[in-house]
Amino acid sequence: MSGAKVGIVLVSHSAAVAAAVAELARGLAGGGDLAPVAAAGGTPDGGLGTSSELIAAAARGVDAGAGVAVLVDLGSAVLTVKALLAEGDELPEGTRLVDAPFVEGAVAALVTASAGGGLDAVTAAASEAYAYRKV
Repeated sequence: MSGAKVGIVLVSHSAAVAAAVAELARGLAGGGDLAPVAAAGGTPDGGLGTSSELIAAAARGVDAGAGVAVLVDLGSAVLTVKALLAEGDELPEGTRLVDAPFVEGAVAALVTASAGGGLDAVTAAASEAYAYRKV
């Protein structure tokens, strides 16, 4: 799809955390035509945990044909996304689990995707956030 942007999915054990990181990334990415970003946090009943159904729905929701970058917070979120990828039919084609810090990686991914970067560039930008020094 011409002009399609990479979609971003943020998977957290907490719906509130996923939504807050999505909001922060949108705010820091600036205005304009932002890439699609969706939060997939918690369980369908509002509890803590991860949900393959919520993750798959979020990925389908942000998929514009340019790929989907999935960033996760902790252990079982990684395992849930890996299981979905292994199944092969639950996530859109071109979905990639990104090894990146959750908050900094989300911001870098959204900025890069919004600027028109492809999936490789979005993945690299998010992963490079590990190098951001705070002191």
